[in-house]
Amino acid sequence: MAVERLRVLRELADRGTVAAVAQALSMTPSAVSQQLKVLAREAGVALLEPDGRRVRLTDAGRALVVRADEVLAAMDRAASEMASYRGSPRGQVRVALFPSGAALLLPHVLAELRDSGVDIVARDEDVPPIEVPRLLADYDVVLTHRDERGPSPGGPRVHSRVLMREPIDVLVAPEHRLARNGAVVPAELADETWLSVRGGFPVDDVLRSIATVTGVQPRIAQRLNDFTVIEALVASGYGVALMPRYASRNPELVLLRLAGVRAARLYDLATRPHAEKRPAVATVLAAFRTAAKRATAPGNSGKPSKPTG
Repeated sequence: MAVERLRVLRELADRGTVAAVAQALSMTPSAVSQQLKVLAREAGVALLEPDGRRVRLTDAGRALVVRADEVLAAMDRAASEMASYRGSPRGQVRVALFPSGAALLLPHVLAELRDSGVDIVARDEDVPPIEVPRLLADYDVVLTHRDERGPSPGGPRVHSRVLMREPIDVLVAPEHRLARNGAVVPAELADETWLSVRGGFPVDDVLRSIATVTGVQPRIAQRLNDFTVIEALVASGYGVALMPRYASRNPELVLLRLAGVRAARLYDLATRPHAEKRPAVATVLAAFRTAAKRATAPGNSGKPSKPTG
């Protein structure tokens, strides 16, 4: 079976339609369909079946996609190994990060990779963990976040590893009645007006846990995924919010520890299986691990050293 036809099959598994595959690979839809037909003949079994006006993978097609992941990973690894004979790990690694995680970690990661020969192409992508497989169609590494009680985004075609844990606190204005308490229990928050994020993200999961403990459905005034905007609204007295501890940027606001509820989010680094065997990807993953330690170290300013020269 030709490697490039296996790549076309994998793209179909990732993107869902022949048209989307054609656009991603700069091919015509008819050329994509032809490549898939040839691959089916090479495999000796049907790989696709009709699904309305579209097609979907058969069981055999899904099984072959898993093997295609292995083959393509091996090809990438071979290319990287050959590059290693020419010096240190080199190459471009595409990385997707959720915005607050990028603000916390990306400056440290870039500082770690300085002069390494590895270049990151970073993009902000704020999606629930269930969307990670889709992102891996376009990225080598995906940094995502989830409630610590939520399932890992890992699966047969996704290798996920926990990078760090970030507590989630209650954010209030300095004049709020609870601002001097240091910590609060859910019952003290039952009558509050909340500023939250869209459903499916860790902060909203914790807010639902508070509702379970108190028996009171939270009164949510606004749902916004930009923590800077949420902080501005809290500072203006429009409500309180749950805030990941390292995401807070307004020193005038007060973070209160939430007692009685497991309140934290986990950062996960996701790749294709075997992707870490590529030297450039392994270097980026190591840089993230170091960045997480530095960014969360007690007394750390949160800012890496600036490049010189």
